[in-house]
Amino acid sequence: MRANIHPTFYEDAVVTCGCGNRFVTGSTVRELKTEVCSACHPFYTGQQRIIDTGGQVERFRKRAARSARR
Repeated sequence: MRANIHPTFYEDAVVTCGCGNRFVTGSTVRELKTEVCSACHPFYTGQQRIIDTGGQVERFRKRAARSARR
């Protein structure tokens, strides 16, 4: 490997979310800003909703119930 071609790695990089949550991680940048984190993302907070476009979710559930009976 060639020397001095890799960026500096900061083990104490601070990540700041739009919700105000902050945590420390490793990165090649000292400060990172993100819009969504595990503290505010709907999947992790349990607030996720299923958006049914044209009855696709209901059709899937019917097919799944049919195949479970077999």
